[in-house]
Amino acid sequence: MRATHSKKVGTGSNKRPEKLNVHIRNSWRTKLQLIRSMIGYKKSLSEWQCLLEFKMGRGSPIPPMLRQKMVKQYQKGVSQRKIAKSSKLSSSTVHNIIQRFRESGTISVRKGHGRKTILDCHDLRALRRHCITYRNATVMEITTWALEYFQKTLSVNTIHCAIRRCWLKLYRSKKPYLNMIQKRRCFLWAKAHLKWTVAKWKTVLWSDESKFEVLFGKLGRHVIRTKEDKDNPSCYQGSVQKPASLMVWGCMSACGMGSLHIWKGTINAERYIQVLEQHMLPSRRRLFQGRPCIFQYDNARPHTASITTSWLRRRIRVLKWPACSPDLSPIENICRIIKRKMRQRRPKTAEQLEACIRQEWDNIPIPKLEQLVSSVPRRLQTVIKRGDATQW
Repeated sequence: MRATHSKKVGTGSNKRPEKLNVHIRNSWRTKLQLIRSMIGYKKSLSEWQCLLEFKMGRGSPIPPMLRQKMVKQYQKGVSQRKIAKSSKLSSSTVHNIIQRFRESGTISVRKGHGRKTILDCHDLRALRRHCITYRNATVMEITTWALEYFQKTLSVNTIHCAIRRCWLKLYRSKKPYLNMIQKRRCFLWAKAHLKWTVAKWKTVLWSDESKFEVLFGKLGRHVIRTKEDKDNPSCYQGSVQKPASLMVWGCMSACGMGSLHIWKGTINAERYIQVLEQHMLPSRRRLFQGRPCIFQYDNARPHTASITTSWLRRRIRVLKWPACSPDLSPIENICRIIKRKMRQRRPKTAEQLEACIRQEWDNIPIPKLEQLVSSVPRRLQTVIKRGDATQW
């Protein structure tokens, strides 16, 4: 439908087109914006609506200015039939607007209720209790339970939306499993070292080993697609069965980053002792400069071998560490930061991966190290409070 207007609108120095053809798109608001941008003239919405002489679609809301104008005409004594004729609206529409104004004193449009939800507030509270009780349940398992409990027709998508309405969300969180004995030992260790000050923790030389892999495929864990695009090659998530990987050993303290050793394959006790001789001892001399320090390492098999413990006992003081407690070590956060950087940089080969690791390792600022080391007392307090893994 096209609207044509041949009169000049308004006054001014700019030239006005004698003929104006405007294509009415989805709504009257789009047409008014096009008219204003073309002729540079600002009129009220009600004047433009009367000027363009078009019919609004079924269900389109009446502009507030137009409703206000109709109410003013009604208060002046103009009949509803004349108001409908001048506004190019049906008499029933004008009657409803005026009737709402007489009853409530307002001209605002009532909010539509829409379709009622399958699960009401009572059902949502029951669903929330079930989700909190069984936090590790899948959406399919929750849907199976909801079908039996509510006796309603529910789908997986409906339950997924209902979970979000309960102010819950699905997250992926992995923490090391601790049995009762390990939890008890970790609790006792945290309680024994709770009196250590931050200055005491700054004398610790933290060490760790981590595995880095060359990343293949596309970014992200998920693919955004439609149901029909399941066989589209661009929607496949490429993966490699055995990607190239590197093992990285490093140490750090609150004073700075220590040496970094990178190799391919696994490690045994003899090779671990060589790493300590070539990298740990020089890092201790460089970072602490003769001051006393404590060496921390986890309970991996090469670390707890008899030849390793005897070698360490003769050279440096060792911090006894609880089993399965990587969340208590601040160097684990450094490894997590570097792995996140690797996912962003996406090295293609093992050589590029090694170069990126060394570059990101040297770029860790000292204030970040001090912040992580200073958080150790709070981690111990969390262990004593929870008796389980911490949020770090």
